[in-house]
Formats: sequence, C-alpha cells, structure tokens
Amino acid sequence: MESTLTKHERNLSALIHASTFSKFFIPFGNFIIPLVLWTANKQEYKFVDHNGKQALNFQISILLYSIILGIISVPFFIGFFPDILDFGHFGFDHLNNFNNLNISIDSDDFRFGKWLLPLGIAGLIQGALFVVNIVYTILATIRTNEGQTFNYPITIKFIK
Repeated sequence: MESTLTKHERNLSALIHASTFSKFFIPFGNFIIPLVLWTANKQEYKFVDHNGKQALNFQISILLYSIILGIISVPFFIGFFPDILDFGHFGFDHLNNFNNLNISIDSDDFRFGKWLLPLGIAGLIQGALFVVNIVYTILATIRTNEGQTFNYPITIKFIK
C-alpha cells in the first residue's frame, strides 16, 4: 500500500490524526475537524477513509471510556460529602448555631479514608486515558505520514 500512496494522501491522513488535538482549543474539535476532513475526502482516497475511521473511532471510544469512568466515580465523590444532600442545612433550624463559634476538628469527622482510594484510582485511570490518547495520536500521525496503516488499541469500531 505504501508505493501507491501519494504525498497528499499521507499528509491528509496525518492531518486527520493530528487534528484531534484541536480539542484543546475548540470544544469537540477532536470530533468536528477530523469528521469534516474525513467526509470531504473519503470518496477519493481509500487510505484517508481508513485513517479517518480509525481516528474518529478512537476519539469516540476514549470519550465513552471517560464518561463511564465518570459515572462510576460519582457515587464515590458524593460519598465525600454525605451531608450535602441533607436539606436541614438550608432550613432555619440551624440558624441559632451561627451565633456561637465553636470550632473543633475531630478525626472522626473526616470520611476520606474509605473514599479516597476509589477516587484516586479513577483519577489515575483518567490520567492514563489522557496519556494514551496523546501518545497514540502522535504515533498515528507519524506512521500515517510515512504511509503505514495504523490501528489504535482499545478502540470500539463505531464507524465501519
């Protein structure tokens, strides 16, 4: 496949992969710009069609993994603040407590021990997803610019 590829095809494919970094400047730019580049050129070039599908599938997969991880983390995050849903704080029954300032810090008041580990793990996994996104996007950009086909790992094939 390398010998039949033109410089334009390779550059366009590399640009599709590199354009996913636009998410740092434009909201949802990692979907919009590659989608526009891919749909404008997928009929003409088979190599561009393959790389556009790969880039979009990878970005959708990373977004899906991040959303799932966020949904899993929400109960642990709410566990940090168990009294946040106690509506007694917003009523008038505690209004008299503001007059006397009795500040005491008790180690039993902090419930960080059992919730910190799952949140920390979720944060590390989210950071790992970010690093995987950056590293594999750079690898895909380099390899496609050289004319090689590149398949992302951990990708769900939404676009076939």
